[in-house]
Order: sequence, then C-alpha cells, then structure tokens
Amino acid sequence: MSKKVTIIVFSGDLDKALAAFIIAQGAAASGFAVTMFFTFWGLNVVKKERVYSKGILKKMMNWMNRGAARRLALSKFHMLGMGTAMMKMFMKESKIPSLEEMIVTAKQLGVKMIACTTSIGMMGLSADSFIPEVDTLAGVTSYLGEAADAQINLFI
Repeated sequence: MSKKVTIIVFSGDLDKALAAFIIAQGAAASGFAVTMFFTFWGLNVVKKERVYSKGILKKMMNWMNRGAARRLALSKFHMLGMGTAMMKMFMKESKIPSLEEMIVTAKQLGVKMIACTTSIGMMGLSADSFIPEVDTLAGVTSYLGEAADAQINLFI
C-alpha cells in the first residue's frame, strides 16, 4: 500500500498557500503520493494572472478577484500590501523560495494538482485560466477517490 496525502486548498491567502505547498513538498520528498485539490478561493493560487471570461458578472468577478500566486495577500497583517511585501522580503532574506518557486518544485516532486470544475464553472473560468502545473480539472468525486486511499487528508 502506497502512502498518500491529499490537500484541499480552499484559501487564496498567501500564508495558507505557502503552508499547503510546504506540506505538499515535504510529503512528496518523503515518498508520499500527494494530490492537491484547489477549490473556491484556492483557485487563485493556480490561476494565471490574466483571465478572460464571458458575461458581464463573471468578468466583474474576475476583475475583482484577480488571481496568480504572486498577487495573493496575507490572511492577517496585509496592511494594504505592506505586510505581504514584508513577508516576501523576509522569505527572500531567509532564502525561502517564493510561492511561485514552490509550485514548480512541487510539480517536479510529482505533486498532482487538480482544479475543481464546480468552482471553475461558478467563477466563469476555463481550462486555459490555469498555470501549466495544474494536471487536470475534475470534480469532488475525483478528489474523494484520492482521499479514500490517503493516510493524511488536509483542508487549508
């Protein structure tokens, strides 16, 4: 029986996304098969910076909810972007990779990344709205299939 970890990434906050990818990388490096399922605001973590959608309401939603890993804010102490900038500066000084670098490393370690089709449809996104590291678009039943065999299931 292989060791498996699943992580639901529900949050689009920088600090929570960092935690999810640190855990995913650590688990993958330790020999676990890792699946990350991005849903609701978590889609912003793996969304391209420029996304185009159809319909005025969905265009407005994507204008207000611009994604991309480099644009994420902290869940606390964001301070109009100052807290986020400080966190990124502290990470750089401590030689901690950026979230963008963590995403690439996780992919190189074999982490499987799934974007939730229900959330994609609700937010007016499409398959080309996501960075190339996303393996597939799938629904909750695909995630549950992965989670059913996993020893560790996390919700971040």
